[in-house]
Amino acid sequence: MVVKEIEFRIDRRSGIAAYQQIVLQTKQALRLGVLLPGDRLPTAKEVAESSAVNPNTTLKAYRELEREGLVEPRPGVGTFVRQSLAQPQAAADSPLRRELAAWMDRARAAGLESDDVTALVASVLEERYAESPATTRSSHTGSSRTGSSHSGESEELK
Repeated sequence: MVVKEIEFRIDRRSGIAAYQQIVLQTKQALRLGVLLPGDRLPTAKEVAESSAVNPNTTLKAYRELEREGLVEPRPGVGTFVRQSLAQPQAAADSPLRRELAAWMDRARAAGLESDDVTALVASVLEERYAESPATTRSSHTGSSRTGSSHSGESEELK
């Protein structure tokens, strides 16, 4: 049994409920391949100790993830990842990630602050993904159409 060392960071000033932050951070770990099927999530008690949240907050988050089919509780053993959300194109060693990191370095060198970059990325993200639901769905399955659009987008990151 593998216990992943995922540490939840709760930002009490964000306006986002703590349980929702745990859900979002777990999904991010699933997307980036940090958590894989079969991995055990930290117990509610462990999260309470490391993140200073009520254990019920973690249990609520885990129930939400269970409803989405991402994790499954095993009574007396823990909560385990059922499915990954990872895309090979988003892996830590992927060309797209390297291009994005290089773009971030250039943005920082140009004097942009974190909030500026967040606003810029959110704006472009909304423009590029404001397509019809069918097109957006195909982009998540890695169709040939997304291959061409991703290469165009990566060029724009330069």
